Amino acid sequence: MIKVFVSGCYDIVHAGHVQFFSEARALGDHLTVSFASTEVLWFHKRRKSSLPDEHKRALIAALRMVDEVVVGEGLEEGIDFRKEFLRLRPQILAVTEDDKYAALKRALCAEVGAKYVVLPKTPPEFPPISTSEIVRYIRAPQEAPLRVDFAGGWLDVPRFARSGAYIVNCAVSPTVSLREWPYERNAGLGGSGAWALLMGKDSVGAELDLGVGWQDPAVISETGLCVWCSGPRPGLEFKGNGDFLRGRMALFWTGTSHDTPAVVENSRDLDAIARAGRTARDAVWGSSLEGLASAMRQSYEAQLAEGMALLAGGSGGVQPLAMKYCGGGFGGYALYLCANQADRDRLCASPGFRPIEPFVLSGR
Repeated sequence: MIKVFVSGCYDIVHAGHVQFFSEARALGDHLTVSFASTEVLWFHKRRKSSLPDEHKRALIAALRMVDEVVVGEGLEEGIDFRKEFLRLRPQILAVTEDDKYAALKRALCAEVGAKYVVLPKTPPEFPPISTSEIVRYIRAPQEAPLRVDFAGGWLDVPRFARSGAYIVNCAVSPTVSLREWPYERNAGLGGSGAWALLMGKDSVGAELDLGVGWQDPAVISETGLCVWCSGPRPGLEFKGNGDFLRGRMALFWTGTSHDTPAVVENSRDLDAIARAGRTARDAVWGSSLEGLASAMRQSYEAQLAEGMALLAGGSGGVQPLAMKYCGGGFGGYALYLCANQADRDRLCASPGFRPIEPFVLSGR
């Protein structure tokens, strides 16, 4: 009988593990699976086990391709299963192509004359996922805010970053979830960052991978009215609850989708954007509605200089303090700032407008 041995943390058993077990079992007649004990998992990864060891043993043992389950209790990193391996003396130790402990495992195999077999990558039967990804998904919030930006956009894109410059934005409600999305899609409100957060992804990394900036996932994760320092990654200078903005913000849907990646190479006045960001930063520190309106007007002038279309100056007899497109792309939503809630409510009685409020997650 050819005995095959595999090892791993297997903290949350998923379909990728099941496929690996099946492929390993096909190498012989008997498969032993070793998983890292609760103590080992904590010692090497500083992570609590998802299940008590006896529950995890029963779960893995119930898989049809598994013949025996042992618990790795040694504290030697990478080969916590040494004691059980030497006791069982299998003919094959099967590993994946990304095995980080090849040298240690080959040496262990030599002690009992076992073959060290690297299983080649095969097309996954299911979309690949890792234990870390599952944990992040479980811990992900059920809902998330979107965001509006007042000034400093583009200075969160690493290659446009400027020392001493600022990006000012605010998380807003109504919130979104995987099941409810009460906004237009591709709207310039940071939807991709919110979606990544809800899916348990590294939302900042996901945005940077798109070649755009980090401001969307940064404020969506942090919540509140925030001032960020321009740089390659988020640096929070100030966070407030944005109470002076309550009852004063509205969104207007322009009727066309927003596309930041398509305009990232456009010519723009980064000096003007940086000046607006500084004005917005000072306004937030002073809780100045008029100061923030001034920053929005500066931002809007920079947007018009890029070729964006003029926005309607108001509706329903209301003249807003300021307005600008949300985000860096053309189209999507535009943010309107009003002097008081009565003006905001009258504005939102007109088609295309909707009220929004600052959103701060309790405890953040």
